[in-house]
Amino acid sequence: MCGIAGIIHKNGPGDVGREMTRMLQSMKHRGPDSTGFALYGEPSDALVMRFTLANPNDAGDFGFHERLGRSRRQVESRLAELGATLDATEQGEASYAYRVKFRYDGDLKPLTDYVEDVAGCEVLSLGHSLEIIKDLGTAQSVSDRYKLDAFHGTHAIGHVRMATESDVDISGAHPYWAYPVSDVAVVHNGQLTNYHQWRRRLERSGHRFQSECDSEIIAVYLAERMVDGLSLETAMKQSLDDFDGVFTYLAVTETSLGMAKDEMAAKPLVLYEADDLVALASEETAIRAVLNREIDTYDPYEREVMVWSR
Repeated sequence: MCGIAGIIHKNGPGDVGREMTRMLQSMKHRGPDSTGFALYGEPSDALVMRFTLANPNDAGDFGFHERLGRSRRQVESRLAELGATLDATEQGEASYAYRVKFRYDGDLKPLTDYVEDVAGCEVLSLGHSLEIIKDLGTAQSVSDRYKLDAFHGTHAIGHVRMATESDVDISGAHPYWAYPVSDVAVVHNGQLTNYHQWRRRLERSGHRFQSECDSEIIAVYLAERMVDGLSLETAMKQSLDDFDGVFTYLAVTETSLGMAKDEMAAKPLVLYEADDLVALASEETAIRAVLNREIDTYDPYEREVMVWSR
């Protein structure tokens, strides 16, 4: 079933970590298996990479923490080898998840590919303001584990997942970073019926995939078109012609939040818009979880694409 949510503050930053937690927690019945956040803080000259070095299901394996330590040192060594200047690497309560801040002027694709050659490494996000955090459990439990209530930023999207076609693990959780374009991410509710066709096309173009989830296809598709010079809105409109299936998805860049519905509009999405913010979600209850006032909402139409910028 799954649930998706997004929020953007048009006139300045807000408590997007806390807001997205409340929105997603209100829809926990739609997806008890995993929860993911794509949060946008204030842009920085430095890059932030969020990555994992193991699956949480493997935490009880013999030598688990020693293996994490070796892999972390390899990641840091490879970043330095490619010319990155590291500021700091943080390991939180989730021992398999890391956040590294560094300065780098080169191409992100070879850097990402080289880092992901480290055994067990998966880059979740890379950007000047984007940070993707996803893990097993409810929105509140993930938020507590990663201290997301303290995250202050301009916009965010999130996802609660009911695993129907792939394993319950971090690789199968949303959001997905639009590899290899910085600061672009996607969440999705639905199914692409021409998934395998598009995966083969994109792999032939040199793209990599970390999961068997069709939602990752949307992120990489948008990345390829934006590299070719298209705007987010134009790329999303093209996707409605290229993708078959029943789907609603949200996409975000460093400055924008967009939504797209397929031609049947069978997957729900409710929208609220005011002068200062836009909030949208699979259920109205998620919007009401962060707005303490009377609101009017509406459902976008079929084949509709809408984009808001801060």
